[in-house]
Amino acid sequence: MTTQKRRLGIAQLSLVGTAPPDLVGIAAQAGFDFIGARVRPVTTTERPYNLQPGSPMLKETLERMADTGITVEDIEFLLLDGTGLQNGQDQREAWLHMMEAGQALGASSLTVACADPDLGRFEGHLAQMTQDGKAYGIMPTLEPIAYQTVRSVPEALKLAQRAGCRIVVDALHVNRFGGTAAELEAAADLVPLIQLCDGPAAAPPSREALITESRSERGVPGEGEFDLAALVAAFPADIPVSVETPSNSRAGARGELAWAKHLKAAADSVLGTSAISAAALTGSNR
Repeated sequence: MTTQKRRLGIAQLSLVGTAPPDLVGIAAQAGFDFIGARVRPVTTTERPYNLQPGSPMLKETLERMADTGITVEDIEFLLLDGTGLQNGQDQREAWLHMMEAGQALGASSLTVACADPDLGRFEGHLAQMTQDGKAYGIMPTLEPIAYQTVRSVPEALKLAQRAGCRIVVDALHVNRFGGTAAELEAAADLVPLIQLCDGPAAAPPSREALITESRSERGVPGEGEFDLAALVAAFPADIPVSVETPSNSRAGARGELAWAKHLKAAADSVLGTSAISAAALTGSNR
């Protein structure tokens, strides 16, 4: 019996300072199948990447993709806070620009999170984003984040179902807000992508520390205390996995390509263990 091999990618956050054309080349050399592209910076300190239609960087990225066979699965990241503005730009205008870039890259999803205390208002914005995305072939994916307003899988699932979109599951946040296997399995039909990293079982002691961990110091898959094999096994074998493992301390010391290769080998090991666990469970249920 043959088992389906999950498609495996590397998220932009794993090498956030690496321009998308270079990330495509690194991903190919490391053996990944796809990348996630950051078409809009999350913080003011991040390097912005202009991937809008007509930009030189988009042209170069598409050329590298054609040369290597690497694809772009998802684009990110937009935090909806209810103000209607972000960095001085209308948020709807922002997501439409992101969708233009995503369509040009061939991406299928746009990651969004909720910092809006008014969930009714957020749901309306998410529904509008979902409607807008149809013209671009882009589906919003709501990510529940441990330190934001929507911070559980059931809550994200309920909002996504109402808005007509999907959700993305991140191993870090699932562990930090205490997500369960039952919750993951209940949401599986609406999850197009799993994000993989590791970490200690004990959560950081403050919101600020949670943010630091999330953005710049996650654990390499299989080297921490998360039950990643069980998390991955909760989803069908055709759901792709993106390695989202930033580490300012280790990535810089190893170098971009060596870090990507290390993450690929670590993720392969986790996925292999998960496949064995899933096969054993299937056999025990016969």
